[in-house]
Amino acid sequence: MKKVYIPSDTTNAPLSGAVEINGLVYVSGQIHIKDGKLEGTTIEEKLEITIQNIKNVLKEAGLTLENVIRVQLYLTDLTQLPALNKVYPNYFSHPLPARTAIGVTALPLGANLEIDVIASRNN
Repeated sequence: MKKVYIPSDTTNAPLSGAVEINGLVYVSGQIHIKDGKLEGTTIEEKLEITIQNIKNVLKEAGLTLENVIRVQLYLTDLTQLPALNKVYPNYFSHPLPARTAIGVTALPLGANLEIDVIASRNN
């Protein structure tokens, strides 16, 4: 099984932007960071920035959001989930990816939202 590492310039952390194995691309968790600083006031703005970071990593792999089959959301405040759910379908088409929303106490750099995805080259 060959691993392919996909770089990312969205973080200075010691990790790959994504790793591909057997046609599946595992994108590392992305937060609402832009130009090295946390951005966004509302959950909608934070989602937009986070999704853009995911799109950037997927682009490096030659993929788009259309290839995403699994999404994991990490929120420090689950009361923001209904607002996020209102705009979430703007980014993914049907059938929507499988998804989990997880409440956490803290995220890197003080972020409120982190998302990781799995994309398939074969869909």
